[in-house]
Amino acid sequence: ELFSRSLAESEMRSAPYEFPEDSPIEQLEEKRHRLERQISQDVPFTDLLDAAKCVVKALFIRQKYMSLSLQSFCRTTTRYLQDAAFCLLSDATVHPPVSETHPYENQDPASMPPDMGYGCKMVDGVMHVYTTRNIMEKKSFCYRRLQYLSSKFQMHILLNEMKELAAQKKVPHRDFYNIRKVDTHIHASSCMNQKHLLRFIKRAMKKYPKEIVHVERGKGQTLMEVFESMNLTAFDLSVDTLDMHADRNTFHRFDKFNAKYNPIGESILREIFIKTDNYIKGKYFGHIIKEVMADLEESKYQNVELRLSIYGRSRDEWDKLATWAVKHQVYSNNVRWLVQVPRLFDVYHTKKQLCNFQEMLENIFMPLFEVTVNPGSHPELHLFLQHVVGFDSVDDESKPEQHIFNLDSPLPVNWTEEDNPPYSYYLYYMYANMTVLNHLRRQRGFHSLVLRPHCGEAGPIHHLVSGFMLSENISHGLLLRKAPVLQYLYYLAQIGIAMSPLSNNSLFLSYHRNPLPEYLSRGLMVSLSTDDPLQFHFTKEPLMEEYSIAAQVWKLSSCDMCELARNSVLMSGFSHKMKSYWLGPNYIKEGQESNDIRRTNVPDIRVAYRYETMCEELNLITQAIRTDELETIEEEGSLCMGAVQAEK
Repeated sequence: ELFSRSLAESEMRSAPYEFPEDSPIEQLEEKRHRLERQISQDVPFTDLLDAAKCVVKALFIRQKYMSLSLQSFCRTTTRYLQDAAFCLLSDATVHPPVSETHPYENQDPASMPPDMGYGCKMVDGVMHVYTTRNIMEKKSFCYRRLQYLSSKFQMHILLNEMKELAAQKKVPHRDFYNIRKVDTHIHASSCMNQKHLLRFIKRAMKKYPKEIVHVERGKGQTLMEVFESMNLTAFDLSVDTLDMHADRNTFHRFDKFNAKYNPIGESILREIFIKTDNYIKGKYFGHIIKEVMADLEESKYQNVELRLSIYGRSRDEWDKLATWAVKHQVYSNNVRWLVQVPRLFDVYHTKKQLCNFQEMLENIFMPLFEVTVNPGSHPELHLFLQHVVGFDSVDDESKPEQHIFNLDSPLPVNWTEEDNPPYSYYLYYMYANMTVLNHLRRQRGFHSLVLRPHCGEAGPIHHLVSGFMLSENISHGLLLRKAPVLQYLYYLAQIGIAMSPLSNNSLFLSYHRNPLPEYLSRGLMVSLSTDDPLQFHFTKEPLMEEYSIAAQVWKLSSCDMCELARNSVLMSGFSHKMKSYWLGPNYIKEGQESNDIRRTNVPDIRVAYRYETMCEELNLITQAIRTDELETIEEEGSLCMGAVQAEK
């Protein structure tokens, strides 16, 4: 509708035009190009320049942080930023100007500096200055560009949908079912569905009834005794009895959702069946994960990145986790691990388990440095880390934050407050330690790790700013729909966003309001993930369930589905060698050359469209800076020539 309205308005301003019934594609393309010129001309150059400079500088900030931490940055964006770098740096002056008159002599109001248009307001005893005008200009510019991207994609679909479908039909063997797809956001403790867990519990009750699984007040309890204390038998158990599925009562109630991890509402069963560190050394949990892995290997084309927790309460957590994985042989070619760190310092500090925040950081990172320096010091951890691809930061983002992270914030060794550190504080210190660790690991020839936190699911918008600067990819990103500038930056930097619409539907945002189809149409790097199959899914293949529901609700085409699957592989932590096999040997190149339709089932025309559109956007903002620099040089040159002629 926006595209049609803009087209109609542009036609009204120009000569009358009769749209023919059987218009050739060339005429449609000409009208599209004319509209593109129209949109770019409607933006005043000064507004475009101000917005472009802000956007480019933000991209430079992200590029700096990604480079420091050995995380990846979009190749296409890097190439355009190199052209803009000189123009931005050339603004710096070397010598301050020298005043030829006394500073107090001229009191003429007309000679005073102009009004900046800023607003001032005291908030909680501190004066705040708001650059309202500049913020609105930048937001308007980014919003217009995002709307343009949406409209342009609709035009692409009108022109090329049949071509994309025809290209897919020509590819032998490949279809959506047998292309590689990765569940880029899924928690290990809920990677099975309810029926799977129920069957396993029943089997365990029949197979290991006399096995001691828990110690209560110094006395061991067998599995049978645990269930007898609850007045339950294997026959009594059902999916409804387990009661682990999220329902309408969990909406905006993260505490009730967390309670759903307890089978039958009993935390003791959670400890016995879905914990790695318990009396039986995580035996049952290891068996369940291996059964999930067997299902993945049978399906062949589905892969997952499971999250396991490290809490930072003690120094031996890493060794216990690695021992669990190695002892029970919990490994599959279809699985990689991410380590999630819950933001629960305040809980541990209240329980006297931690003295300060630095102690938590040392518990998380010190074993990783030790095993990198000397793998023999933690042999099992060294083996386990070969299949760990990164870190995640997890918790309820909607929790209120009492502290703003700035230069005056206490250092981790001095953070002894009862309040929990803010999101940005956690993320920065995870990033900083990971950066040092990555440089050490690279020196040893080991693979580096990445930061892929939960970000933008709820809570303040500034979480997404922290994610933009410090994270290679994020999970959720729902709040980008409310922040046009950040959404445009995430697009230009092609930051991966693992979205879980079914999870969000039960927790924070109803399904029909989820922005995933909008993000996809605009070209953001989005993928579909399950988050917690135990709570949200019903079938043996939760990832396929996620895709199928999305396709039905949003009417996604086969090409859309394959593009989402390709994105999931690109943003995943699987090795370059495996990605080369799944996507083609040229997948790291730019544009159409990176695609192999025989492996991805994504038509070249879709990949070429995404690449050309992104290049146009990057060219728009960098060209504005280069044009401004050229005009400045010409103006300075004219002044110099005038001065020379005056001297003559």
